[in-house]
Amino acid sequence: MPSIDLTGKVAVVTGSGRGLGLAYAQALAAHGAAVVVNDIDEAVADAAVKTITEAGGKAVAEVVPVGTTEAADRLVGRAVEEFGRLDVLVTNAGILRDKVLWKMTDDDFDAVITTHLKGTFTCARAAAVRMREQGEGGTLILVGSPAGQRGNFGQTNYAAAKAGIAAFARTWSMELGRAGITVNAIVPVAATAMTETIPAFAPYVEALKNGQPFPDFLRKGEGFGTPEDCAALIPFLASEAARGVTGQAIGIGGDKVALWSHPQEIAAAYADGGWTPGTLADVWPTSVGAELQSVGIPAPKFPEA
Repeated sequence: MPSIDLTGKVAVVTGSGRGLGLAYAQALAAHGAAVVVNDIDEAVADAAVKTITEAGGKAVAEVVPVGTTEAADRLVGRAVEEFGRLDVLVTNAGILRDKVLWKMTDDDFDAVITTHLKGTFTCARAAAVRMREQGEGGTLILVGSPAGQRGNFGQTNYAAAKAGIAAFARTWSMELGRAGITVNAIVPVAATAMTETIPAFAPYVEALKNGQPFPDFLRKGEGFGTPEDCAALIPFLASEAARGVTGQAIGIGGDKVALWSHPQEIAAAYADGGWTPGTLADVWPTSVGAELQSVGIPAPKFPEA
């Protein structure tokens, strides 16, 4: 079994005061990396740093909301100031403003896009500049979501941002490959403050808080577990063991890890001289349109009571 040793590496993890982000920061520190913890709440960020340092790791806090160039520069600058370099960026920071399309306001849309999509862009750009200057490669880990892969009711803004993040990973893996910088999107599924609001999962999340582990049908069948389950992917992608992994979307949760496919053509038809609306209508049901793709995150399959 290969050893994952990140000693000497420095990471920035956005939105890492609690939940998945904290689990990512703790996992990196446990494998030897120094970590810049980021949150918008100073007390939460300081508490996260304390859990890491008390466990023997190295961490500092940088309290700033991601989205702007200034915030990204502060995060990268703090890593360099405190630890001398930057090797790993995990763009985890996020918010929700869920509403159906006809009720979503400009502010609802802009807030989520700014934090998720622009925040990922600005932080990745600042990190890429620093990593290229160092000339020793690096790792960008962009946090996606099943909503970005499949769509999700009431999440126009969030789904669009997460789909864009997966596209970032594919694009940046090409642009940064010659610099030895890998770029991947991860698609985590875990019990967090976000997912415990889903009625189907709520009883199991509550039971987990009372010390009862998730049953196998959740951990394996749904790929649903704890933030710590998802965190295992982060040190792996930051390590030499994953130097050949880039441009991918990788799902993880519970006992399951999975590789998501890239969008690609799955059916085609041809017409000499091109198509007309009428010829499209004629052939659609029996050719390209014979098996349309589904949308949305599949409903959980629970055992019958």
